[in-house]
Amino acid sequence: MLPIKSMLAAIALSVGVASVAAPIATAQGTTVLVIDQRKIMATSLAGKDIQQKITNIENAMKNELRPLATQIENDGKALDAKTTGKSPEALRADASLRTEAQNYTNKIQNYERRRNIAAQELSLTERKAWADFFKALRPVLQEVVSERGAQIIVDRSNAVYASPSSDATDLAIQKLNAKTPTISVVRQKMPTQPAK
Repeated sequence: MLPIKSMLAAIALSVGVASVAAPIATAQGTTVLVIDQRKIMATSLAGKDIQQKITNIENAMKNELRPLATQIENDGKALDAKTTGKSPEALRADASLRTEAQNYTNKIQNYERRRNIAAQELSLTERKAWADFFKALRPVLQEVVSERGAQIIVDRSNAVYASPSSDATDLAIQKLNAKTPTISVVRQKMPTQPAK
């Protein structure tokens, strides 16, 4: 019986706190709106535009790397054919084959370096694009706050509970679509390192 009494006491306490907190929030006159940033990013025209442009940039990067990857694959097959059946001593004695193997290793390292740079550039490009997106979203949210007489906007992921009437996500998407349907997305480049 003790657990049921404890549960009832907890419920009574939470109802009591809610009944005290509600008048305090009303007395302060604070109106809180909720938005779903993920939904805005995924379904707004600008968000979809960014996603498509990032995909295009990523595909262009892959196409830039593809010839080198193909060359490495072909060189690897050729090197395998030349080394098959040779003893370690014979491989060490063949200077031409050692040079070819070293060149192959260098190509692989160059490919990995270029692939890492491309991944970093893609990450920089995404960060810049989404920073521009949120810069464009800020005045839209200020307009939503003004229209709805709110003082605060909270992301849905940070809210324990929000009534449907407090959700301003669709309104924010509608306004963002009207004001900023696209975002300029330019491939960001890694700063070049001085030669040593």
